[in-house]
Amino acid sequence: LQDSLVLVHGGMAQNVGPILEMATEKYLLRSEAEFTARKQAVATLDAILQKLSAGDIRGLGAALTANFQGPLQTIIPWVTNRYTEQLIARTRAAFGDDFWGFWMLGGMSGGGMGFIFAPHRRREGQEKLRDIMLATKRELETALPFAMDPVVYDFAINEHGSVAVLLAGETALLPLAYYQQAMPDCLRRPSRDLSPRERADLQQFTRAARTSPEFSGALPALLDRMLPSAATGTDNAARLATLLAENGFDRAQHEQIRTDLRAGRIGLALNRLPATTRIEDVAASELASLQSGQNPDFQRAGLAALNRGEVAVLSYAAGVGSRWTQGAGVVKGLHPFAKLGGTHRSFIDTHLAKTRRLAATAGAPIPHVFTTSHLTHAPIERHLRAAHGADFDRSVFLSPGRSIGLRLVPTVRDLHFAWEETAQQKLDEQKEKMRDSVRAALTNWARTTGEGSDYTANLPEQCLHPVGHWFEIPNLLKNGTLARLVAAYPNLRTLVAHNIDTLGATPDPAVLGWFQSTGATLGWEVIPKRIEDHGGGLARVDGRLRLVEGLALPRESDEFNLTYYNTNTCWIDLDRLLALFGLTRAELADPERTAAAVRAMAARVPTYVTLKDVKKRWGHGQEDVYPVAQFEKLWGDMTALPECTNAFAIVPRARGQQLKDQAQLDGWQRDGSAAYIESLCTW
Repeated sequence: LQDSLVLVHGGMAQNVGPILEMATEKYLLRSEAEFTARKQAVATLDAILQKLSAGDIRGLGAALTANFQGPLQTIIPWVTNRYTEQLIARTRAAFGDDFWGFWMLGGMSGGGMGFIFAPHRRREGQEKLRDIMLATKRELETALPFAMDPVVYDFAINEHGSVAVLLAGETALLPLAYYQQAMPDCLRRPSRDLSPRERADLQQFTRAARTSPEFSGALPALLDRMLPSAATGTDNAARLATLLAENGFDRAQHEQIRTDLRAGRIGLALNRLPATTRIEDVAASELASLQSGQNPDFQRAGLAALNRGEVAVLSYAAGVGSRWTQGAGVVKGLHPFAKLGGTHRSFIDTHLAKTRRLAATAGAPIPHVFTTSHLTHAPIERHLRAAHGADFDRSVFLSPGRSIGLRLVPTVRDLHFAWEETAQQKLDEQKEKMRDSVRAALTNWARTTGEGSDYTANLPEQCLHPVGHWFEIPNLLKNGTLARLVAAYPNLRTLVAHNIDTLGATPDPAVLGWFQSTGATLGWEVIPKRIEDHGGGLARVDGRLRLVEGLALPRESDEFNLTYYNTNTCWIDLDRLLALFGLTRAELADPERTAAAVRAMAARVPTYVTLKDVKKRWGHGQEDVYPVAQFEKLWGDMTALPECTNAFAIVPRARGQQLKDQAQLDGWQRDGSAAYIESLCTW
């Protein structure tokens, strides 16, 4: 085994918790296919042990590979990913029959893995596999959560077990890394507060630093760890100014929001509608129902509109999927989330495949636009040029972000509201005192720094924030993308905009026919609400039918009384929307005119203030955490404008379902949603 096995860490870092939960659920449910696979895996384990004890390493590799590709993926398809599949395929292509098998180590692949080679090619396998992993990681590092570059281990079996050596006297030194971590804390405290062990450690380290070559350079490094790194405020300020200018920072709007925040016109407490607001549920009879069957008239009208080139698709792809990957900063639109058509597909590729199929049905191209931000634009552009180069800027477009926010130091009022008015865990007495002390320090920081002042004392990327999906549509006006679309497709009159994770959203002819028949400015798709659907929904607010956000509801319980959930899929009549903004198609080429129109409309929709913790790192591993204020505006609040006409329709859940967490994937596949999405695609 030692002569054939190459152990690696692929560099990926994922939360394996959802995978283990899915495996436990499958075991408890005793689903037929999965339970049969489990019994097959148990039998495979017996075969693996027999191969190992017999020294049949080639047979062992084949059994391990069969277990990974068969039972494991039958039980949980999400144990594999595009990265792992490419590593296996590229290794097999490079070594042919001398590649004996793949061994998954852990709950899911991409981290600890084993590759088994013929003994005479193991050393070559180590070297080649390092290059394969690094090249594949470079291709996918914006799409999958990598924590480090891949590592190939040069391991050997320990024939002696665990051994120890007793050190005494001046030679009883721990590794240098221990002192680098432990000594800064000792040096910051008075000597009288040190324990005997800590005092002895400090004395030994000082003695070793004077006499031992290994420790002689440790003191300067120790001081570096204790003190903040050299200030780079000038560089950071220049970089921040560049990012703001490149991404359409609106200083006038920013100053208005700052003024409103300081004056108490906006804030955490004011996100909510007044307590006297009437929030009533909506009956199905008040909405158009597109849940079952096809209306032949709508279908014919929609197909004709598609054929005339009247429709474009807009997918929101500006976000890094921190919720999707539970903290990792990947581009969610590029994440190869599931196997469709036999290959791992990303959200972007899946949406393009649906548009491709509908365009073939309609007999005319359907332009597809992806909105981006400064965090996602470059990776998405590289992917689209490489994978869809012939269509780029012809039927596939990017709409770069032209709206960005600069975080603010929070007001003491908002800090107290967040700490005192929202539900929080009750701690024991000592922890409560510590938390109160921290909060007092943060309150003092906000006062002395300046409530509502710009937060710039950090890396530029930590000072910026997204401003909400309300700006995704106006960005089309500000960045010139809509002007280019109208020039390339003069018949364009309808946009369908949706979240990148709403996989069922398409320019469906029947839904298109319904929307164009309403004569409304905006058409909204809603689905029957389930317990896991959070974020507000469709309601009658003081008698007006509109979408209401969860954080705007006067009472948390109001959300549970709503029947319909907002999918955020919106049909837009282009000319009526331009009229609402006070623009014409001819004025789309005027950047100052469009920017002023967007600013004026933005002032009319609610501004939601939120607090977000940001880390400020300094020195070697030290970090401070500060709460900062940021704002967002949401597109659904357009339904509150009296002059904006809206239409609402109930659509099937498979069309409106959103994938917000990878733990949803198993249920999404099991209930037929994955098969439904695949049926809409042409790869």
